[in-house]
Amino acid sequence: MEKFIIIAGPCVVESKEMLQEVAATVAPICAELGFDYVFKSSYRKANRTSVSSFTGIGDELAVEYLDEIRDEFGLRVLTDIHTEEEAELAAPFVDILQIPAFLCRQTSLLQAAGLTGRTVNIKKGQFLAPEDMAKAAAKVKATGNNNIWLTERGTTFGYHDLVVDFRALDIMRESGYPVIYDATHSVQMPGGGEQSGGQPQYIRSLARAAVAVGIDGLFIETHPNPKEAKSDAATQLPLSEIGNFLEEIARVHAAITSTRAKKE
Repeated sequence: MEKFIIIAGPCVVESKEMLQEVAATVAPICAELGFDYVFKSSYRKANRTSVSSFTGIGDELAVEYLDEIRDEFGLRVLTDIHTEEEAELAAPFVDILQIPAFLCRQTSLLQAAGLTGRTVNIKKGQFLAPEDMAKAAAKVKATGNNNIWLTERGTTFGYHDLVVDFRALDIMRESGYPVIYDATHSVQMPGGGEQSGGQPQYIRSLARAAVAVGIDGLFIETHPNPKEAKSDAATQLPLSEIGNFLEEIARVHAAITSTRAKKE
């Protein structure tokens, strides 16, 4: 049986030391719980609420830091890309290229990611029906790369709010690709100020529900001090809570796995 995937890390690369702190905290917890840990952090944040929002420390330095995390901790690493040129820039330094939700229909971007040979994690657009994600995946598959993950991160509900339709998880799994649930962006309240807000008190309950439905992994943004985070401060899980959170997830996953095994 494939291990349950945990994609976790800070929203954006802020410093090498912070990346090391997160990886050093999460990696042993995942190892003890039997999870397949993938470290994540965006080397650049292109989709920002305000022109004054933080976008990164510099592309070349950030991807070098990600590569060092990969080597130091022996982890697979994931980062976002926004253009075809970024696919070529980031691919040598990471193992998984992530397509942001707002860009999930961009054919040239999807195919550029596919051509790198890296696993491609496509986030479902907040505006997109879950069955349409099969079409996004097909664009990557057309390059000869079938290493594709699909991620649910909530659906637009009026202005400045998202809801999660848990049917989407089952619908996307019908594509045959692994399905990930993004528990932190699902509680985001996009826009509405200088930066997006959120309701982090619902991260745990939504994550447990998604695992109970049946998914292949969870995506969690975590930060040593979310209030001081330079991006998505309102929705990142405090690093001090990650151990207890993952233990909860392990218990739910074990219960669901056991129940399904008995039925089979």
